Amino acid sequence: MTFAKTSQAAARLSHPALIVAVAGAIAATGCANMDQTQQGTAKGAALGAIAGALIGNATGGDNTVRGAAIGAAAGAIAGNLWSKRMQEQQAAMEQATAGTPVEVTRTDDNQLKLNIPSDISFDRNSATLKPELRSVLDTFAQGLTRNGSGMVVRIVGHTDSTGTDAINNPLSLQRAESVKNYLNDRGVPASRIETVGRGSREPIASNATAAGQAKNRRVEIFLRDPAQQ
Repeated sequence: MTFAKTSQAAARLSHPALIVAVAGAIAATGCANMDQTQQGTAKGAALGAIAGALIGNATGGDNTVRGAAIGAAAGAIAGNLWSKRMQEQQAAMEQATAGTPVEVTRTDDNQLKLNIPSDISFDRNSATLKPELRSVLDTFAQGLTRNGSGMVVRIVGHTDSTGTDAINNPLSLQRAESVKNYLNDRGVPASRIETVGRGSREPIASNATAAGQAKNRRVEIFLRDPAQQ
């Protein structure tokens, strides 16, 4: 269950333990001076408290308070462990892509995202990996096989707006599939890799210029824990 959904469910109840849990969740997401491990621990504790309180409330009596306390402890552990794994993956990818136009970020829903522009990914009208992208994917695959057990990879291919959808839609998927096949050849199970092609439907720059088109011809790679559904 996501933070937003859990908070909405908690807001419909009035037990003091739920109010405390929601307040803790809000505070956890707003502490700018926390590092990523601390943020993960705090958010995990808050989400666990909300979920535990909801379960406890359903059984009545003091179970709400007890459930919130147990959930907070379990959530803190899970949040901390997840953040450590993600930090290691992020640090490895930042090092591997230093000096390249690849952007490595954490998304709002705690996924690791690599935005790989055409400069190092694919030539126009091509789904063949450039050598520069292969070196990035080598490091990515090594991290997944060494410390990413169970993590799920989602690869999204994009094109610019030149050409028709009949060309761009399959080309964007072919680009995502090329990345998937490369990772699979280096030990990442195909069952853990999802692919999708967006064609030209999700531009991040204007297609009116060659520079903008180059930015839109890209591949995005997302890494998440399977528990994040």
